[in-house]
Amino acid sequence: MRDTRESRLLLVLLIAIAFALITVDIRGGEDSPVDGARQAAAAVFGPIENGVSSAVDPVGNAVSAVRDSGERHDRLAVLEKENAALKARLGSDDRNRSRLTQLDKLLKTAGAGQYGIKGAEVIAIGAAQGFSWTITIDVGANDGIKRDMTVLNGDGLVGRVTTVGPNTATVLLASDPDFTVGTRMESTDELGFASGQGDQPLRVELLNGKADVKKGDRLVTFGSQADKPFVPGVPVGVVSRVDPSGGGLTRTLYVTPYAAFTKLDIVGVVVQAPKKDPRDTVLPAKPKPTPTPTVTVTVTPSASAPADGQFEQEQ
Repeated sequence: MRDTRESRLLLVLLIAIAFALITVDIRGGEDSPVDGARQAAAAVFGPIENGVSSAVDPVGNAVSAVRDSGERHDRLAVLEKENAALKARLGSDDRNRSRLTQLDKLLKTAGAGQYGIKGAEVIAIGAAQGFSWTITIDVGANDGIKRDMTVLNGDGLVGRVTTVGPNTATVLLASDPDFTVGTRMESTDELGFASGQGDQPLRVELLNGKADVKKGDRLVTFGSQADKPFVPGVPVGVVSRVDPSGGGLTRTLYVTPYAAFTKLDIVGVVVQAPKKDPRDTVLPAKPKPTPTPTVTVTVTPSASAPADGQFEQEQ
């Protein structure tokens, strides 16, 4: 339409009519004269609006869902990364805490026996050089390690070095059937020889067949000539069973070792023997016996009972 004076007058007239209809509709309330026209318009344009809405809303919802999904995915990814880092840190902390505990026990044991040790970490376990119960440690000749050195941990005797490489060494565990170590009983000083039996307790043959031994007695290493392969005073284990004495030349004991051979991690190789035999000083403190609770029953006489404790005979 061309912009003429007539068209402008027509526009002004239409606007005036629109304002008049709005005024009439507001003043009429529910009885508005234009209510019918409004319902007719709704009946005509309503289906069109619904169709357009049904076509547009899923797209909008999908876009919103994709956007929200991306945000949720990002948040989940961040949380998963934080959780993984936290688990790794906790695992590392637990492992470090365990290793520090083992190292602390090892140093206390070495200090009690005045053993000069070289700390090492177990890096492999299993058959080596044909042995069935061995471990490999991460120190060797470059660290001053030599064959036939005593190996211990914070609990007690672990084994002896059998093979040495530049940076690693093989240790024969005390549980190996080919392992034998001289032992000495705590307090009584009875001597014997302990041999490995795999996952079974150590077998000890005491030289005195009539030795007075009981369950719970403890043993330490007797020591070897020139302190190789064993230094004296290293805790070996606790007597768990004693075979009945049959009048033989020796007496057989079964000893539960202090060291757990299937859970070795931090160990120490004794590179310098003590100047004197530590005897029993390296043994852990004996556990205190648990007191047996006693129950005292106090009988309170009844108020109706005679004071002298005698009951009157019924007449």
